[in-house]
Amino acid sequence: MSADSATIKSIDSLILLKSLYQPLDTFEELSKTNPTPVHILMGYAVWLLILPPVFSLIGAANFGWRLGAAEPLYMTMDTLWVISLGYFAALAFGLISTAIISRWMASTYGANTSLGRHMALITIVGEPLAIASIAHLFPDVFVNVLVMIPTMIWSMYLLYKGIPIVLEIPPERGMLMASALVGWLLVAAVSLLGLSMTLWVMGVGPLLGV
Repeated sequence: MSADSATIKSIDSLILLKSLYQPLDTFEELSKTNPTPVHILMGYAVWLLILPPVFSLIGAANFGWRLGAAEPLYMTMDTLWVISLGYFAALAFGLISTAIISRWMASTYGANTSLGRHMALITIVGEPLAIASIAHLFPDVFVNVLVMIPTMIWSMYLLYKGIPIVLEIPPERGMLMASALVGWLLVAAVSLLGLSMTLWVMGVGPLLGV
């Protein structure tokens, strides 16, 4: 087996098996490798990105969306497919753009600029959210908020702990870089809400009287 193949295999192992129960050890191993972004994206990240839209599609088709109204909101399968595909596209854009922006920030903070490392780091940070999206199987706002808030806290912990280790910078600079990335994610989240509302007004999504 070539050295490159061995590296790729080790990346598969650390992401698939260790990142869930030994995240800090995973970060240490990742700091010693330089995976290709395409391998991380197509070999692992894409499967995580598929989970939330699939769970959402199944849940909405069977139980409807419960957004605080008295009755659940049901939509046609065609509309649900459009929303699910849009959900996947938004998640994919978020992952790729965050990895690219993280790499762009790296030069400012003196961090490693390997795009593969940034892609792997953001994938690991987002992994708990992808798995917790199983709550979408019952698309009730209260249930999903109850599940997602502690999961987001865990993901933020992974971001703040992972950046100094994976990108090989002091913890102080890692904290600043992680905070900058959180700022970018907040801006992206607000933009996504605005886009969603625009699509709903155009007729794609639930009729909420807007």
